[in-house]
Amino acid sequence: MTNIARFWDDAVVPTLVDYIRIPAKSPHFDHEWARHGHIDAAVKLAAAWCQRHAVAGMKLEVVRLENRTPVLFLEVEGKGSGNVLIYGHLDKQPEMTGWREGFGPWTPVIEGGKLYGRGGADDGYAVFCALAALRALQQEKRAHARVSILIECCEESGSYDLPAYLEALAPRIGTPELVVGLDSGCGNYDQLWGTTSLRGLINGVLSVEVLTEGVHSGDASGVVAESVRIARQLLERVDDAGSGMVKPAAFHAQIPVERSEQAKRAAEVLGEQIWRRFPFVKGMQPMTSDLADLVLNRTWRPMLAVTGAEGLPAPANAGNVLRPKTALVLSLRLPPTVKAESSARQLKAILEADPPHGARVKFDYGQAASGWHAPATAPWLAAAVDTSSIKNYGKSAMWMGEGGTIPFMAMLGARFPGAQFLITGVLGPQANAHGPNEFLHIEYAKRLTACVADVLAAHAAN
Repeated sequence: MTNIARFWDDAVVPTLVDYIRIPAKSPHFDHEWARHGHIDAAVKLAAAWCQRHAVAGMKLEVVRLENRTPVLFLEVEGKGSGNVLIYGHLDKQPEMTGWREGFGPWTPVIEGGKLYGRGGADDGYAVFCALAALRALQQEKRAHARVSILIECCEESGSYDLPAYLEALAPRIGTPELVVGLDSGCGNYDQLWGTTSLRGLINGVLSVEVLTEGVHSGDASGVVAESVRIARQLLERVDDAGSGMVKPAAFHAQIPVERSEQAKRAAEVLGEQIWRRFPFVKGMQPMTSDLADLVLNRTWRPMLAVTGAEGLPAPANAGNVLRPKTALVLSLRLPPTVKAESSARQLKAILEADPPHGARVKFDYGQAASGWHAPATAPWLAAAVDTSSIKNYGKSAMWMGEGGTIPFMAMLGARFPGAQFLITGVLGPQANAHGPNEFLHIEYAKRLTACVADVLAAHAAN
């Protein structure tokens, strides 16, 4: 652990500082990414660092398929038997407003042991963590299997380029017995956390049109049904406004007993931190006081959020007009085992059927990504994770689902059905990926690197 910590201080953190300065926004947020060159700059930075700190038996290539974002691909021969795949990404979410004074998405700041800036924790650190773990194993003369490190640049756009690369690199990746994904979260910074599931997602736009142009509200109200009211009626078909619970049974799944028990254990360990980690306004309370239910709400139950709107003027510009149209961006999170594509078709049918007052209602979904549910954890992996967590953090490991959607996991799970998965990461309380003031908890990342090394060694021994 001492060598890993020193290597992070001397070699990793300074390069992550340089990486944060690069506005390598994912293609979904920068359609001109190829012309702007920021993604290429991030890959070049990471590749040059890997070459400077190359480990024995390492080969590196920046793979470029036509009209696709590049992939940084490393192969490291091992002295142990077996095959491992480690995953991460270098593309980033956009800027977001609300950064603290003196901080910013492309302005790296180290304060209180945290490196602030966009992408460091989500998850630019991954390739550095992976190579640092292998470097430590080789220095300590501990065996590891053959390892492939795949770092993509399209994850924040749904990993739509990843299947093509998995196909192109299949002969070189082989069939891993272990997949390590470094793009997830942790419930606290006190122990190692493994992710057992990820929710699916349907993203789409619900539009309600009632007029061809806006009219005076004093003249039309009471004659023309207001578009927001119609939208409210339509949303009520999906979730109950009082409880927030999604209504259609098709969007629910049976929660496995093991996951319910893990949720209870997580609730015991985290306590009210489960909800206090969010920036609630004064007086605001969570949806329920049952902490285990809160864990399951954000990991195994469908939930609807309105994440954007069109057709609503800013308050300063809002006249007495009954507006012609309202459009709402809907985000429906799905349980890990519910198929997103069929659910999206059902959601469209539910929202568009029998529109109130004959309004023109349309729901177009742009993303339907299924979730992921981990296979049963092998005894050797469970033991290795727990032993390493105690060794490096002083506490046993914890397992919990995550509420977000990471499409690559469903892809990898389908492609390598016989593999064991350790999906973990550094996104803990207040780390705020995708939002303002994102940070990487440096000490936690150092210890996580040591845990990755231990699990690779346990895999080789197994």
